[in-house]
Amino acid sequence: MVGRRKRQIFGGNMSGNSIYLGFDFSTQQIKCVAIDEELNFICEKAVRFDTDLPEFKTQGGVHVHDDRVTVTVPTALWVKALDILLFRLQNGLFDFSNVMGISGCGQQHGSVYWKKGSKLKLNKLKPLASLHDQLKDGFSVPESPIWMDASTMTQCQKLEESVGGPLKLAEITGSRAFVRMTGEQIMKISQNDPETYANTERVSLVSSFVPSILIGDYAPIDFSDGSGMNLLDINTKTWSKQCLDACGENLGEKLGEPVPSPTVVGNIHSYFCDKYGFPDECKIVAFTGDNPSSLAGLSPRVGDVIVSLGTSDTVFLWMSQQRAETEGHVFVNPIDPNDYMIMVCFKNGSLEREGIKDRCAGSWEKFEDMVKSTPMGNNGNFGLFFGQVEVQPFVKGTFRFNEKNEKVDAFPPDVEVRAVLEGQMIARRVYSELRGMKITQQTRLLATGGASNNKAIQQVMADVFNAPVYTTQIADSAALGGCYRAIQACTGKQFEDVVKNHPEPVCVAKPTSGCVEIYDKMCERYRIIEKIITEK
Repeated sequence: MVGRRKRQIFGGNMSGNSIYLGFDFSTQQIKCVAIDEELNFICEKAVRFDTDLPEFKTQGGVHVHDDRVTVTVPTALWVKALDILLFRLQNGLFDFSNVMGISGCGQQHGSVYWKKGSKLKLNKLKPLASLHDQLKDGFSVPESPIWMDASTMTQCQKLEESVGGPLKLAEITGSRAFVRMTGEQIMKISQNDPETYANTERVSLVSSFVPSILIGDYAPIDFSDGSGMNLLDINTKTWSKQCLDACGENLGEKLGEPVPSPTVVGNIHSYFCDKYGFPDECKIVAFTGDNPSSLAGLSPRVGDVIVSLGTSDTVFLWMSQQRAETEGHVFVNPIDPNDYMIMVCFKNGSLEREGIKDRCAGSWEKFEDMVKSTPMGNNGNFGLFFGQVEVQPFVKGTFRFNEKNEKVDAFPPDVEVRAVLEGQMIARRVYSELRGMKITQQTRLLATGGASNNKAIQQVMADVFNAPVYTTQIADSAALGGCYRAIQACTGKQFEDVVKNHPEPVCVAKPTSGCVEIYDKMCERYRIIEKIITEK
């Protein structure tokens, strides 16, 4: 065990610069990135849930229940993963003593339910025991509902009715009711299991759960991730009483007061100083959602459109104004709380692409070759692949159509491969346009996430959106956004000064001649096809 220490210089950071950590608690893994104040990369470590924590028996990082719509994660898995990650950093001789700030993000909409008495457990963490051993029994709901859960349709209807309809709810909270939203998950627990709800001392998002451990006290929810709960009034930046009353008794007390994203929520707990050598003065900055954190990590300019390609896909952009719509979402901006982040989310992303790659191509190299061998527009063949119940449209299944919009049972492998990419990217474009996205000659598509370096995906994206695709040298934009926001909050610098050394994105794909005519028509077809499958 390393004794408590003030800041000192040793190990790999010979310059003595302050170090900042960014954590990303995503669906399938947690990752930590370390940089210094000049944005020099120091190291990264990751823990994958399925392979590194097999005792929890997750698949793709989750538990899908027998009803196929309830999807959860054992809360204790996240605690044990943090234990392992910190051990790996320590075992790699990482210099904790210069860490001056920590922030990060969690998968959006996941919720954690602290049992009565858990605050005392957090306060009294002991360095001779693991976090997992001390906190594993601290949750009134041992399986945390996450963004993939689709079991709250009844609660969605009730919440919308309680405030005057879906558009009214969007005017208040930035979104109409969606099944993955946290307010509806809380309502389900309070209605179906009132004893468990009464035994819940605090409700955290994944993003506030992690800093709660780090400071040894309940950390507040930030404005930006709080915007994804159907509970926060994004105009006043306070909890909406109407929504709170609909979702649970005394819910405001269980949530605590929300705070701006660039807020220092406390110093690191002595547990981490004693066990790992963090300095006493290390600040913990409010964590946010993974998509808002990616916005920070990509350091976009006005007009950029960010496309995040992961287990779920999202499209988001920075805007100074917002309007209520029933499609997509409006969040308080994680960098500037006076601005907004517009986002459209799609549940079926990488898992569908990977499944078709495995079945039709066998490798990503073959997958890319098959996409290149097929023409833009796929000779009129159109496919939509929803392994999970999709957000919009709210359907599940595989749907294939020929050039006459007639349903077909199967495509040849090369057609199937292109179909999954075109169907996904067309849906992303259609719903982004509904939220106000406008492509101009200055527009850049900033691709991020695990699939952002796939050349076939890059090219199809450029063609469908008719805009060049850019990537950055660092793919881990969500974790990196945590580093940037930690520097912003701990130093008091303006965000543009924090990211002045951020690497310029590199253009990796440009639109192909003739793409506009083809994909404008396919976007029109998409609306027709979506109507066909939703009416059924």
